[in-house]
Amino acid sequence: MLEAIDLSLVNWSRAQFALTAMYHWVFVPLTLGLTVIIAIMETLYVKTGNVEWKKITKFWMVLFGINFAIGVATGIILEFEFGTNWSNYSWFVGDIFGAPLAIEGIFAFFMESTFIAVMFFGWNKVSKKVHLLATWFTAIGASLSALWILVANAWMQNPVGMQFNPETARNEMVSFWDVLFSPTAIYKFTHTTSSGFVLASIFVIGISAWFILKKRHLVFARKSIAVAAVFGLLSSVYLAFTGDSSARDVAQKQPMKFAAFEGLYNGSEGAGLIALGFMSTSETDPSNENLLDFNMKIEIPNVLSYMAYMDWNAFVPGINDLIDGNEAYGYMSADEKIERGKIAMAKLKDFKEAKKAGDEQLAEQLKTEFMSPDFQENYFNYFGYGYITDTAMLIPSVPLSFYSFHIMVGLGFYFILFFFLALMYVIKGKLEQKRGFLRLAIWTIPLAYIASQAGWVVAEVGRQPWVIQDLMPTVAAVTQISTSAVQVTFWLFFSIFTLLLIAEIKIMLRQIKIGPKMEGGQN
Repeated sequence: MLEAIDLSLVNWSRAQFALTAMYHWVFVPLTLGLTVIIAIMETLYVKTGNVEWKKITKFWMVLFGINFAIGVATGIILEFEFGTNWSNYSWFVGDIFGAPLAIEGIFAFFMESTFIAVMFFGWNKVSKKVHLLATWFTAIGASLSALWILVANAWMQNPVGMQFNPETARNEMVSFWDVLFSPTAIYKFTHTTSSGFVLASIFVIGISAWFILKKRHLVFARKSIAVAAVFGLLSSVYLAFTGDSSARDVAQKQPMKFAAFEGLYNGSEGAGLIALGFMSTSETDPSNENLLDFNMKIEIPNVLSYMAYMDWNAFVPGINDLIDGNEAYGYMSADEKIERGKIAMAKLKDFKEAKKAGDEQLAEQLKTEFMSPDFQENYFNYFGYGYITDTAMLIPSVPLSFYSFHIMVGLGFYFILFFFLALMYVIKGKLEQKRGFLRLAIWTIPLAYIASQAGWVVAEVGRQPWVIQDLMPTVAAVTQISTSAVQVTFWLFFSIFTLLLIAEIKIMLRQIKIGPKMEGGQN
């Protein structure tokens, strides 16, 4: 079925989407977190009447505005790519994927864009409380915007609340609430937004640390660090809890992804968590890039089992168990899933042919059989496997998943320590004396971005080859367009996004060098 598909087209389309998504994600987390921090700072201004808090709020608001404007441009292109590069996917998901994106555009983004105007231009034009309300609504709008996008993404990872319509060959929503409140959507939203809070807190502390090192605007810097340290510490601890919940959901809904980011090939009871490890090509099959051994690893016994199933002795399947099957623990082989997927496809094809031939009685019989609960559970749920020609396609990049996951987790624990130290130094009044920590704070800013990007690599690379888990692989989702057209737009977007990123960095650095200042009279 996939013989006519140009794999270079698939790879270039994936590369283009990954490029756009990762550039977009450079801007989004700072927007998510900085809006909340700005709202907290303005709340302190309204509560205390201290104009220093107004100066602080307006400075961070300028940096937020620069980041927000450039982030919008990349986000718009990202949504258009669903239609240009992934039209088969866009058709197959029916009204499910489009609904949350439409809500995001009509409601959340509209709300955010409306109140951001008041936030930026309403100083001295509306009352303090109205302006503060607009700032909080901007922050809420940013999170709501993220919510609907993450709900759509979560459905791709765990398709629920839907029913396949053989008449149209589309998935249609049957329960909006199941889609919105699926555990995958909840965990993805809480984990992603809290990661944005952490990144923004590090950004504020790092920039403020630079001012202290330069002995400029010391009161501004200390107050900014105080707010960001408290908010960041709470957010980083919350991030760890949401990450744990998210990992447990992945273990149960996407066991191959879970096995890949732990480098687990052979499952076991009481599986250990690899805290640190370095992988190398397997001596048994050097040609297989996904078959790896560990040169060195530090493993904590039983922890992986507890992480996955809250049972220290639970069986955690490895890659081999999921490919070859493990009857003892109820895991079906990939070959069996492929056969069931082909049966589901054949039934759908027979129905279509009967409809085309005008045999309504046979078509109705085939549709009834196709839509029966037994057939849906035992065959349609493996529909996407019918496209798979080699079980090796079902294994994501193990090294990329493994290292991305461990970098993300390792930096996450570092951030908790970082915020704790920042808060202690603020409380003890020793920030100016801790010049080593202040320099470290500046270098922690890029580490926050690395951790954020690594999280999305884990989420998206780890679920390959699926664009919709078990229902549609990436190779079946791509638009049949010229590979050269995708290549041209890839390099075009790469050039544009890189220029936008350079422009943002330059503009931000210029604003940071100018520093905070009071504009006009009091609000």
